[in-house]
Amino acid sequence: MKAINTIAAICLSATFAWAGGETPSNPDARVYFVNLSDGDTVSSPVTVVFGLSGMGVAPAGTEAENTGHHHLLIDRPPIGEGEDGVDELAYGLPADDNHLHFGGGQTEVTTELAPGAHTLQLVLGDAGHVPHSPPIVSQVITITVE
Repeated sequence: MKAINTIAAICLSATFAWAGGETPSNPDARVYFVNLSDGDTVSSPVTVVFGLSGMGVAPAGTEAENTGHHHLLIDRPPIGEGEDGVDELAYGLPADDNHLHFGGGQTEVTTELAPGAHTLQLVLGDAGHVPHSPPIVSQVITITVE
């Protein structure tokens, strides 16, 4: 019986982890990298152009249906994973060197990255920086900075 309860708890937490916040997303929406692909080799500073289809871009604090703003995750586990993964999905993304916020509605950034391999992921956030339900996230890509 204990094993069944443990399995049920794992399934429930996995469902919760991918539930995102309270703001609904368009089920056909997607966010993606316009100018970078997995395995690319680039020079620093790196320009990253954000793509979005099926929803619109609006500055943080704007509560309009089917809108959000971009966040760029750098060198961290995919959204929803890692030490703070569940909190990120339910309560919002932190602002630090690994979670860049574009609350002004920006659709690209040029940033310095040290030489070596770096992982990147885009996440669309609602008015309060919380991923939508379900979350709109890109694939994690790895780029190499020369």
